[in-house]
Amino acid sequence: MSQRHKADPSFDVFNDLVPRSDARRVAALTSPARIQKFLDGVQYSEEVRYRCPLSVLKDRKGHCFDGAVFAAAMLRRIGHKPLIVDLIPNENDDDHILAVYKARGHWGAVAKSNFTGLRYREPVFRTIRELVLSYFEDFFNSIGEKTLRAYTRPLDLRTFDPLDWLVRDVALDAIGERLDEIRKFRVLTPAMIRHLSFADERSVRAGLLGARVDGLFKPVHQKKKS
Repeated sequence: MSQRHKADPSFDVFNDLVPRSDARRVAALTSPARIQKFLDGVQYSEEVRYRCPLSVLKDRKGHCFDGAVFAAAMLRRIGHKPLIVDLIPNENDDDHILAVYKARGHWGAVAKSNFTGLRYREPVFRTIRELVLSYFEDFFNSIGEKTLRAYTRPLDLRTFDPLDWLVRDVALDAIGERLDEIRKFRVLTPAMIRHLSFADERSVRAGLLGARVDGLFKPVHQKKKS
């Protein structure tokens, strides 16, 4: 671990509690792509509970919220701000959380998802809105309804350092509550929503490749638009 990381007191307790067998794995997470690869190897959780970064590491399990918070923590280790953005759907789907970062003046993202298309994004987007819209076509539920409607401004997790969010599961409750409160930005007008098509069947099959069925939102089934 570099001197810069050692100097960050927010990781002192985390480093002390990381199992010795996992310390090398954490040290190897030296880029956003490597953080994403680690998350891809973590089992998707269908449980109604939150896991802090330490719990994700120990259990090798987490859903999108857990994964985004873990990714934000690991991005912080390598010099990025720990930022997350909530992608907000209509009432027929789950939220999706991203850990976002900026490199060479452009935004990218790391994410854990039950859907193949809702994970990593290279840092090639000029704004958060551009980044969010790159998820639009892949943001559908299990019946193919395109559900993305809004997103939050980035939330800086350093605000929650007094709650020890790196090592305490309960701290994620406060993070979730804050996401509900902060400013949101719509991505579609009502007219756009009325004219949306459904994702084609091949896209849905590809999006659900390897998905854990128990972790999928159960949408209200409706007749698909042609």
